[in-house]
Amino acid sequence: MEAKEFDDTIAATNLLPGPASTQLAIFCAWRLRGITGAVIGGVCFIAPGLVLILLLADLFLGRHPPDWVLGAAAGGGAAVPAVALHAAWRLTPASWGRIGRGQSEHIRWLTYGLLGAVAANVIGPYLVLVLLACGLTEVEIRRRANPGPAFSVIPAAVLHAASVGGIGALAWVAFKVGALSYGGGFVIIPLMQHDAVTTYHWMSGAQFVTAVTLGQITPGPVVQTVAVVGYAAKGIVGGLIAALIAFAPSFVFVIVGGPHFDQIRANRSVESFLTGAGPAVIGAIAGSAVLLGRSFQSPWQIGVLAGALFWMFVFRRGVVTGLLGGAAIGIALALAGVSV
Repeated sequence: MEAKEFDDTIAATNLLPGPASTQLAIFCAWRLRGITGAVIGGVCFIAPGLVLILLLADLFLGRHPPDWVLGAAAGGGAAVPAVALHAAWRLTPASWGRIGRGQSEHIRWLTYGLLGAVAANVIGPYLVLVLLACGLTEVEIRRRANPGPAFSVIPAAVLHAASVGGIGALAWVAFKVGALSYGGGFVIIPLMQHDAVTTYHWMSGAQFVTAVTLGQITPGPVVQTVAVVGYAAKGIVGGLIAALIAFAPSFVFVIVGGPHFDQIRANRSVESFLTGAGPAVIGAIAGSAVLLGRSFQSPWQIGVLAGALFWMFVFRRGVVTGLLGGAAIGIALALAGVSV
């Protein structure tokens, strides 16, 4: 494909819910060899990271992990809230400029962001409703300001799992991640955390932070975190099922929508929806830092978090090195006999 088509594809995949990097890989493979290529390309993009993260999940979430493993999980997890804030910060300039330059537009942006942050901490599993409401509000505001052809929003039918804590519940959580998560990868945190920790008790808060950490340091999209949640719920089989359901919508979106990416990107109402949903996503990602911080179990983790904030915001260094540095501190403290 030409460079312009590739750039347009990046923009179009960012308009879709789910992991944009995965959808970009699927689209490039679809462009080359159709549906067969899309399936092969997507699977090959996802599989290496999925295998690695499931192996790490077995190590970190095993019944009796050694102290150094617990230290690595606690140290790396302590840096994760800083990663969430860093992700929100990086998304802010483009979203702020996108909504417009007027005072009313900026007030709306701040309102959407605040709603997303509050929703992430108060109604995490239903955050998607707030994202949809913010996006549709912006569509209506802009439609009234600039009347034009109506745009029909296709509603997403959401079916809650009947079997609490079973495969049905796991499928529902994975579906939310793959089909209803807009924006950066960290928006999956409020979508999963309440279900995985509070509702179904698949894992502790600290283990969920570990899952997010593994999603960051392994290759592939952060959405791979859902495989760790699936592992905690139903072992290796649960991890594979969760990954299958979470990534399936990306294949459907690209295979069905690929021929129409140009029209999707150019649609005024789609643009308006994302202009409203974007700030709410950023707020939710920033708000997820509070959720993650609540899971700290040792005072020394606060110091690691402070160091990670300096590492990423003051020294402007990388996210993965920050996480690995936190893990190294945790290992050293665990070997020194400090409680983790």
